[in-house]
Amino acid sequence: MNLDDELAIKLKQLRITKGYSLTELAQLSTISRASISRIENAEVSPTTQVLAKLCDALGTSMSSLLAMFESNDASLIKYAQQIQWQDQHTGFTRRSVSPPNANFKAEVIRCHLKVGAEITYEHASSVACEHHLVMLEGSLELVIENECYVLNAGDCLRYQLNSGSQFKANGTIDAQYLIVLVR
Repeated sequence: MNLDDELAIKLKQLRITKGYSLTELAQLSTISRASISRIENAEVSPTTQVLAKLCDALGTSMSSLLAMFESNDASLIKYAQQIQWQDQHTGFTRRSVSPPNANFKAEVIRCHLKVGAEITYEHASSVACEHHLVMLEGSLELVIENECYVLNAGDCLRYQLNSGSQFKANGTIDAQYLIVLVR
């Protein structure tokens, strides 16, 4: 079973556990009932924005959702074992680099966003969670609470999210960056 199939099952389980009908989740997330049904049946893979809205409505973060697919006891996680999810629409790729463990407060995520692609998160997935974004390659425009930051290779931005954010890959090569989340 691939990650999209597992994601479909987990989203449906979360919806049912919360006691939401498809219609109720559609109203809470502003995603159409038909789209949610197609996602839950693994007919389509959600975009990053859609997944973020569903996670928000279900009361979880994208990191927490994707961590459900990882074992929770390793000190070392080989590259081939790291969970990677891709938004087929934007080409955004999110790889969980850190060995998962609920007893640790930090998580490292490697992100890849194609030139010209843009992702908007309407809400913060983890309010007041500390972020350290380290640019590896390319250029990224990041808007947080109406303040715009332009990051290039080698730059690091530390911030906390209390509201939505927007990421846009600028320049001539794809943006590759690490995000260190500290809870």
